[in-house]
Amino acid sequence: MNALLDVILPVFLILGAGYFAAWKNIVDAAAVDGVMKFAQNFAVPCLLFRSMSQLDLAQSFDPALLTSFYAGAFGAGALAYAGARLFFGRPPMDALAIAFVASFSNTLLLGLPITERAYGADALAGNYAIIAVHSPLMYGIGISLMEILRSKGEGLAKLALTRRVTRAILSQPLVLGILSGFVVNLSGLPLPGVLTSAVDMMVKAAIPAALFGLGGVLLRYRPEGDMKTIAFVCGLTLILHPAITYGLGVLLGLSVDQMRSAVVTAAMAPGVNAFLFANMYGVAKRVAASTVLLATGATILTAWGWLHILP
Repeated sequence: MNALLDVILPVFLILGAGYFAAWKNIVDAAAVDGVMKFAQNFAVPCLLFRSMSQLDLAQSFDPALLTSFYAGAFGAGALAYAGARLFFGRPPMDALAIAFVASFSNTLLLGLPITERAYGADALAGNYAIIAVHSPLMYGIGISLMEILRSKGEGLAKLALTRRVTRAILSQPLVLGILSGFVVNLSGLPLPGVLTSAVDMMVKAAIPAALFGLGGVLLRYRPEGDMKTIAFVCGLTLILHPAITYGLGVLLGLSVDQMRSAVVTAAMAPGVNAFLFANMYGVAKRVAASTVLLATGATILTAWGWLHILP
C-alpha cells in the first residue's frame, strides 16, 4: 500500500489535476496544447540534454539492459500486429499502428517519475539509457515500416524513403535534446554556468508540466467501440512487455537497479506519442486513443503490482 500511496498516486494526482482542469474548462484546449508544447518542445528536451550530457555512457548502455527492454517491446508489438490481422481483421496499416501502440511505453512521463519516487534519483541511469534509444529507434522502425506500406505501388526510391524517415526523426525536439547531450558528453565541452543554470530551471518544470498537460490531453480520448482490441493491446503493453523484460533480465543477469529501471519502464502505459503516430497516418486512431487513456488509468494498479514483484 505504501508503494501505491507514496510512489504512484502523486504522479497520477498531477495527471488527474490536468484532466480535471480540462474537464471543468479551467484551462481550455489551447492552454492544454500550450502546456504540452512547452513540455515536449522545451522543458523535457532540456531534461534529456542535461541527463545525457552527464550520463556515464560506458556503464549505462549495457546491451543486456537494452535487450531485456526492447525484446519485450518488439515482442508485444509483433503479437499486437498478428492479433490485429488474424483475430480482429484489421488491414496492414491499422495493424501496424496498433503494434506501435503496444510497443511504445510511456518511458518519460510515467516511467521516469515513478522510478525516481520508488528508488531515488540515483537509480535512473538505466531509465535514461532506455529513453535515449527509445524515440529514435521506435519512430525509426515504425515510420520506416509505415512508409514502406504506403509507398507500395508509388515506386518511391529507397533514398527518398530514407530521407523522409530521417527528416521525421530529426524533427523531434526530444531527439535533438538527446543528440545534443551526447555531443557534450562525448566531446567534454564545458558549458558556461549561465547556460547550465537556465537549463536546470527548465528541468525543474519538465515532469510536472508534462504530467499536467498529459492529463488535459487524455480528456479528449474517450473510449468508443473496439473494446476487445483495446483490451488485447492493454494486456500486451501492461503485462506481457514487462513480463518478457523481467524474464530476460533474470536470464541476462541485470543488476538490481537495471532490473528496476527496465521493468518499471516496460510496465508503463503507451504515451500520447503512440496516438500521435496513429493520427499521423490516419489509421486505428480510436484504438490508439482509447488504449492510451484506459491503460494509463490501469497503470495505477499494474505498476503497483510490479513494484511489489521487483527487488
